[in-house]
Amino acid sequence: MTRWTSEGDPSADGLAARAADALEAVSGYDAALGSVADVLRSAQAQLQDAAHSLQTYLARQEPDPHRLAELDERLSTWMQSARRHRRQPAELPALLQGWRQELQALEASADLAALEQRAVQAEQAWRTEAQKVSRARKTAAPRLAAAVTQAMQQLGMEGGRFEVAVTPVQEPQSFGLEQVEFLVAGHAGSSPRALAKVASGGELSRLALAIAATAATTATGAISTTAATISRQRPTQGAVPTLIFDEIDAGVGGAVGDSVGRLMKQLGANTQVLAVTHLAQVAACADGHFLVSKASTQGRTVTDVQPVAGEARVSEIARMLGGERLAGTSRAHAQALLGASR
Repeated sequence: MTRWTSEGDPSADGLAARAADALEAVSGYDAALGSVADVLRSAQAQLQDAAHSLQTYLARQEPDPHRLAELDERLSTWMQSARRHRRQPAELPALLQGWRQELQALEASADLAALEQRAVQAEQAWRTEAQKVSRARKTAAPRLAAAVTQAMQQLGMEGGRFEVAVTPVQEPQSFGLEQVEFLVAGHAGSSPRALAKVASGGELSRLALAIAATAATTATGAISTTAATISRQRPTQGAVPTLIFDEIDAGVGGAVGDSVGRLMKQLGANTQVLAVTHLAQVAACADGHFLVSKASTQGRTVTDVQPVAGEARVSEIARMLGGERLAGTSRAHAQALLGASR
């Protein structure tokens, strides 16, 4: 009969007994097999003695309660650390190794002499680049000022002047060795002052357009010296490919609105220009129109954008001129504006 362990696997004792039984069953055919069976029976007896001795030994052993408590505490600490750092317990050794490497890097970076040397090298590199920027600013500032001043004369600011003040700073800054400020005089006889302090809303819009027009026609870093050349320049590498104006004509009307529209049209000859406007004079100068409208649908506000052309285009320009009441004079004025812009 085969003997089995408590886990269900055959024991060495059982396997030896099984082999001995099999050999004894066939020993009648060959007497030599009987001696082999006897050896297995002897081995089986020795295995039984060894198993009995081990059971007796284990019965006398008691676990060390202090050691068990120590192991339990370590396991508890391990699990708590895993939860604290949001890691699986098995990942903690790798995490510890990474921290040790970071600590070594921090200790290595604590070399003050090396840090001071690196700081000096970084400052030298910064000053080299800052001086390049300074030279470029000194070259570009008067050209930008002249170009924007020329554009201002076309935008209803006759006699006005635009300047670029480049002022050295005492301490190095992230923007370089000097501070750049735009100054403007809105009319002849006035002194240029900070743009943010003296320009009205309409003037800010026109100046923004003048600066954008000048920047858009910049070729390889050289500022155009006159806004009159805008319509003749072709964009080159480094020129602005697209300009977007969001109600840049705010506070502008009448003849100034016509000037704004013409300047934007000149820009559009070589650069893609997108403009959001409520001014008919500006809209009439565009090559294409889109109508933006809003409507409430099931409690939601939906924005719709549709292209307009032909008579619909004339109607929208007329509506911008005369409101919702589209009188014949408004339509005629709209047609005249669209015709004049061609």
